Amino acid sequence: MFGNLGNLAELFKSARHLQERMSKLQEELGQRRFEAAAGGDLVKTVVDGRGTLLSIKVDPQAMADVELLEDLIVAAVNGAATKAQEAMRGEMSSMTGGLNLPDLSGFLGPGLGR
Repeated sequence: MFGNLGNLAELFKSARHLQERMSKLQEELGQRRFEAAAGGDLVKTVVDGRGTLLSIKVDPQAMADVELLEDLIVAAVNGAATKAQEAMRGEMSSMTGGLNLPDLSGFLGPGLGR
């Protein structure tokens, strides 16, 4: 009757261990920096592993056309955020042995859960 409780306890232990590893991974990725540029390096951005925008560098030449500048900023920020997302997915894939777990956007952080 209680034979499967050992399996259930082992499952909870494994889940707790995975959660600890995921928390550590999130902390480590939060320290990493991901850069992207747009418009031939007219705009350069840096985000952390959580997708938080850390810096924007704008070449003065880009300021001649405000609409273009706005588009370049969006492209550069999205490019850096995509690199951060890809790094997280790669790390998660290696951690879970390639299992494609459903919707981990909550784990990815506020900037990456798009």
